[in-house]
Amino acid sequence: MPTLQPMRVEFSHYVAYAGQVLDTWPPEPRAPSSARRRLLYAALHMWYRRDRVVRELLKFGAVGGVGFIADIGLFNLLLFAGGEGPLHDQPLVAKTLSVTLATIITYVGHRAWTFRHRTRIKHSRGYPLFFLFNGLGLGIALSCLGISRYVLDLSGPIADNISANVVGLALGTLFRYWSYRTWVFPANPSGPVPPPPAAREAEPVNA
Repeated sequence: MPTLQPMRVEFSHYVAYAGQVLDTWPPEPRAPSSARRRLLYAALHMWYRRDRVVRELLKFGAVGGVGFIADIGLFNLLLFAGGEGPLHDQPLVAKTLSVTLATIITYVGHRAWTFRHRTRIKHSRGYPLFFLFNGLGLGIALSCLGISRYVLDLSGPIADNISANVVGLALGTLFRYWSYRTWVFPANPSGPVPPPPAAREAEPVNA
């Protein structure tokens, strides 16, 4: 009695071939393998660099949040503790002291965590630059507070906090982030950040 095994194998072969034809019809032009690898490498490299910037921004925000709490806490303590704080009539001095405390906290956090992957310049140059740019950021916050108090004649907890700790803090933070990355924690001069291992594996291998 003849067996059906050869017929089944042949039939399954034709079915598989027909499925491949249907899946690839109509035929589309395909880029050369090397071009696809270069495109994959570029996409992975772009994603890797963007992901690193996102992580850096998250760390910057976390450290800044700690400094923000210290800044807001000391500022309100000096102005409004017990109704009228020890510096109730000197809001600019109170803001200077609170920002100084926040500056010390954020410098330590950014150097040890946020920008630890970037170039570390000498303390003799890093400290002056960091405090210089923080002084400029403080000037931005003080300008907003001074305009609110002495130009617009607005005072009280709400007005002082909006001018100093919302508008002034937002503008000062943007300035600090840009200046830190540019001068205090500059990019590594050895070259661009290398791609992840997956991207390196996608590179063509030259014989």
